[in-house]
Amino acid sequence: MVRISTNTFFDTSVNAINQQQNALYNTQLQVSSGKQINTPSDNPSGAAQIINLTQANGMNTQFTTNITSAQNSMSISAGVLQNITTLVQNIQSTTVSANNSALNNSDRQALATTLQQQLSQLIGLANSQDGTGNYLFSGTTGSVKPFVVTSSGVQYQGNTGQQLTQVSTNQSMVTNVNGADLFMRVKNGNGTFATAAAMANTGSGSISAGSMTIPPPTTAQLGNHYTLTFGVTAGVSTYTVSGTDANGVALPATSLPPANQTYTSGQTISFNGIQFSVQGQPNAGDTFTINPSTNTPIFQTMQNLITLLNSPLPAGNTTATSAFTQQLQTAEGNLSQGLNAILNGSVTLGTNLNSLTNLTATENSLGTQYQATMSQIQDTNYTSALTLLSQEKLSLQAAMQSFSTISGLSLFNYLR
Repeated sequence: MVRISTNTFFDTSVNAINQQQNALYNTQLQVSSGKQINTPSDNPSGAAQIINLTQANGMNTQFTTNITSAQNSMSISAGVLQNITTLVQNIQSTTVSANNSALNNSDRQALATTLQQQLSQLIGLANSQDGTGNYLFSGTTGSVKPFVVTSSGVQYQGNTGQQLTQVSTNQSMVTNVNGADLFMRVKNGNGTFATAAAMANTGSGSISAGSMTIPPPTTAQLGNHYTLTFGVTAGVSTYTVSGTDANGVALPATSLPPANQTYTSGQTISFNGIQFSVQGQPNAGDTFTINPSTNTPIFQTMQNLITLLNSPLPAGNTTATSAFTQQLQTAEGNLSQGLNAILNGSVTLGTNLNSLTNLTATENSLGTQYQATMSQIQDTNYTSALTLLSQEKLSLQAAMQSFSTISGLSLFNYLR
């Protein structure tokens, strides 16, 4: 027979009751807090998982916030570009209206006044700000006003930097379009080359904007500069093409059309991957140039147009009329290139906005998964917890009653 001392009995019983009380306390804490992991010791492995998931979910929440902020800024920029698009289309309409032989100098000056107002509107839109006061089109220098009017024209003060926003663990998104690309780096002519009539021409000839052929110019040919010189031989108009390469070296005659080609008004002239036509009747010595396109800010195109319309046009002077028409055509081509630059900016913003919309759905789904996984690991199962709580209460009550009963037993209770 094993004899248990009174001290051993008391120590063992108290320890058992303490353990049951601790278990009951932990279960009560799970029920009251709604969490089955309240301290790391409750479930070390689960606690580590919760830490990792909480960090991942926090980053995901930050990415979602970044996306929302980027979407707001880009949506404002896209709306402004839409207004600019409409304005430039109106400017184009005003320019087309100016090419009307029925207009007199006063009419053209009135159109110049309209264009001046439209230029002011364009500069104002180009200097648009977001809700925090940052300029939309100044690159990464949001506090710097991008466009200022100086004595030499409209100048760009921003930079060409890209604003990058972290939108996921491994992805950053460009969230801006800069003013240099939108308004300053506008290729003149048709975007590849620009045609022009010499100011000293005396005939009525004008040259079209032209286009590339198939096959297009080679890389080397894209840098060439050409001059079309007209002559009259035995009453027949002819033209000869000369040119230089990008370094100013004269092109060999074998790389150009034969000299003294017969001229026909409106006939397509094609060589070295480019084509264009000359309308009207150039006089002997009249020249036309074909040069690689260069950057011509849309503001400069408009200012040149305003100056042109404000300049009186002598009535009945065919040479002046031809030069006027040529400059109008040049302005129309440059405005088309300017509109293309703005539309390209709109497309860039639209594409990135669509990407952010799709990414938002992904981030939201990922956030839901994180929450569900954390809930599965740490949230209390109330059905199980309440059942266990009842069992632990009964066990503790039974242990305490048993201890009370047994501890009250004594040999003296049986001695009479």
